[in-house]
This record gives sequence, structure tokens and C-alpha cells, in this order.
Amino acid sequence: MNNKAIKINLKSYDPKLIDKSALKILEVAKSTGAEVYGPVPLPTKREVFTVLRATHINKTSREQFELRTHKRLIGLVKSTPETIDKLKRVQLPTGVSIDIKL
Repeated sequence: MNNKAIKINLKSYDPKLIDKSALKILEVAKSTGAEVYGPVPLPTKREVFTVLRATHINKTSREQFELRTHKRLIGLVKSTPETIDKLKRVQLPTGVSIDIKL
């Protein structure tokens, strides 16, 4: 057994997509016998962009757009080399970023 902790960070703009991906990773990790905690929802990063509607006149007429980045943290406490190999081969949908830290 490898007693090093593995942290998996997931980022996505779609909260439903990130939750499905987290469940898929949990299934893979539990099938190899690793102890898992999470997914822990981390604070959502919110970016607001303001754009002028007209370029020359009507400066008071503006549009605002919002971009939210949802994050989840999954931790593996007791993992095997098999766990790491299977996690690297997991196929996640487009739009989900995964970062594995050993």
C-alpha cells in the first residue's frame, strides 16, 4: 500500500458535468480499494464582464456577462499503483479540467 495522499482537483463551467465526472472518479477509485473522501465543493469563482452596447454614444447602456468556474476536490488516502494507473486512463467529458497531485 502506498500511504501518500492523492488530491484530485476538478474545474468546469457546468456544475452538472463536474458532478458526473466526480462520481465517475469515485467509482474508479473505490473499485481499486482506495479510501476516498469527497467530492468537496470548493468556492465558485465568479467573473463579471461589462461591455458597452454602443461604441460612441449612450455610455450608460451596458451589458454584463458572468462566467462561473465550479471546483471540486477529491482525496485518496490509501491508494495503490493500480489506482493511479486507472485514474490516468479515465475518460472525462470535454469541459472538465482535471489536476492530479501526488
